[in-house]
Amino acid sequence: MRSCRKRLANQEMPANDFQGGEWHLGKRKIRIYELAKMLNIENKNLLEILQDLGVEAKSHMSSIDTDIAQIVEETLREDKEAKHGDSKEATVTAKEVIRIDEGSTIERVAKILGKPVNLVVKELITAGFMVPASAIVNDEIAKAIGKAFNVVLSIVPVEAEVSDEEKKEVAIQSERKRQQEPPKKLLPRPPIVTVMGHVDHGKTTLLDYIRKTNVTAKEAGGITQHIGASVVEHNSKKIVFLDTPGHEAFTSMRARGAQVTDIVILIVAADDGVMPQTVEALNHAKAANVPIVVAINKIDKPNAKPDRVKQQLADLGLIPEEWGGDTIMVEISAKTGLNVDELLEMILLVAEMNELVADYEANPEGVVIEAQLDKGKGPVATVIVQQGTLRRGDILLFETTWGRVRAMIDHLGRNIKEVTPSLPAEILGLNEVPQAGERFVRVEDEKEARDAIDKYLEKKRQQEMQAVKRASLEELFEQMEKGEMPTVKIILKSDVQGTLEAIKSSLQRLSVEEVGIEIVHEGVGRITESDVMLADASDAIIIGFNVRPDGNARKLAEQKGIQIRLYRTIYDVIDDVKAAVEGMLAPKLKEHILGEAEVRVVFKVPKVGQVAGCYVKEGTIRRNAKARIIRDGIVIWEGPLSSLKRFKDDVREVNAGYECGIALAGFQDIKEGDMIEAFEILEEKRHLSDVS
Repeated sequence: MRSCRKRLANQEMPANDFQGGEWHLGKRKIRIYELAKMLNIENKNLLEILQDLGVEAKSHMSSIDTDIAQIVEETLREDKEAKHGDSKEATVTAKEVIRIDEGSTIERVAKILGKPVNLVVKELITAGFMVPASAIVNDEIAKAIGKAFNVVLSIVPVEAEVSDEEKKEVAIQSERKRQQEPPKKLLPRPPIVTVMGHVDHGKTTLLDYIRKTNVTAKEAGGITQHIGASVVEHNSKKIVFLDTPGHEAFTSMRARGAQVTDIVILIVAADDGVMPQTVEALNHAKAANVPIVVAINKIDKPNAKPDRVKQQLADLGLIPEEWGGDTIMVEISAKTGLNVDELLEMILLVAEMNELVADYEANPEGVVIEAQLDKGKGPVATVIVQQGTLRRGDILLFETTWGRVRAMIDHLGRNIKEVTPSLPAEILGLNEVPQAGERFVRVEDEKEARDAIDKYLEKKRQQEMQAVKRASLEELFEQMEKGEMPTVKIILKSDVQGTLEAIKSSLQRLSVEEVGIEIVHEGVGRITESDVMLADASDAIIIGFNVRPDGNARKLAEQKGIQIRLYRTIYDVIDDVKAAVEGMLAPKLKEHILGEAEVRVVFKVPKVGQVAGCYVKEGTIRRNAKARIIRDGIVIWEGPLSSLKRFKDDVREVNAGYECGIALAGFQDIKEGDMIEAFEILEEKRHLSDVS
């Protein structure tokens, strides 16, 4: 480190001292990730220090002047020398109030408490929280940990305790504490890569070339029908590829909290350009906040236009490196293998910059990427290990099932005894088939696993008993009766983007002040499980135009009571939603005059009170109608009739030209010459054309 600092200060460091470093003529610069590697600190910590020093640095790919690098290095060194040996984090005793920083992980909290992380995770599992040791502690998890260990955990926002003037000091102290902590046995792990993109742009063909297998020929119509995982080696380094049927499975797993992917390869055909599913895949990758490497495929075709693809991607926010951006783009041919090696090198470079590491000796935990019921093997789950080393004989607890690992099979079909972080494997020995996206952890004994699953099943039964009925187009008016502004929430799926835009535009025009229409999600392609999960979370209905739900989506929709409406004519879609909106509009109230009677004599009847002897001059007086008293042209009372009689008989109505006796409910001041007007209030259905 001392020699590096000296060479930095003298600005005599040769270019080959940094792998991939760059030195500009006239002004020497260094990439941020290279400096971080030299100083043995994380990229994000270095970016924070630079920000506190007032140096603008957008990402770890940015370059800074070497004199700035020298200041950072000297600051860290002096701080370490001046304050070396500061107090370490002390463990605490029970019944204390413990302040933890916002964003702390379960592993860090366990260390503060002086408890084994496995014990803390076990207590959380018992409390109904299926979370890994790397999960962030929120309020609910903090309460559960506090209850288990008889302490109170207080989550303190970092911003609340750190002023602007102290930010630099906090960043340096954080780095010092990290250096003083006992070193974990963290080792580099292979990157996990997901290939995404539009249909027929070459996702499986690329993986086919990389794996040197003929997967495409085995699939129906050349379309990927399942989730698979495979491991390849490049320059003696492993890369794990997840071959998914599109972004739906990627998002479905992420919706369950399974953040598996480290890098996304967005594949775009050079002759086709950016297509609707390309944009959707990009949006899903951005939402997952993972690095994106663009592979511009089919570059060997005569009509290939890679520059046009780059411009389209730049318009979507992916700026190529050669244009001054930070997105790596590689022009390849998946069919011939042109530049595929360069693509793999870029994947390894991005993985190195993101410092992908794992603790190989931690308690094993991971996530399910695929599961099925095999006739010969029973429940089989394809998993990826995220921490620790999974071994044959381990007892695993999933969110919905458990089992002892009876056998493990790698991606080549070989029986293996252990699986290290990032690597996939098929495991046998589970009691039930888990769902894709479920997490698992190793537990010590079968009783612990059974107890946790029993609690899960009991909690699930209670939730099903308390489950609320989902909204449908016919029932949304109930919101209006409760005084709420009803909103029709829609997930819209169509066969092509043009039709999707047309339907969306037409539906949004139906929205009025009293009834809103919210397009929760829109997309091109079949209705998938992720659409149903989103509808379940947002209480929406699903409208499909020229598309159908797959089997899993249909079963999930029936299970959760989600309404799916399918159409083949755009006018039917608009008419149905229009009818639903109109049905939710408050009806127009209209008064209808039934008849008019003149009071000619007033009788006083015992136990009844004043009774008006009337002559019906116009229309009809009805028993169940409302009435008003008009005296000298002024309305002096309005209310219901209490009785209507012809002679001594009660009657329902009296027509014009006949006499009758009328008693009014709650009004006794009747006088001769008063006019009694009978009327009723009619509800008139409103149409959208009536709403301004």
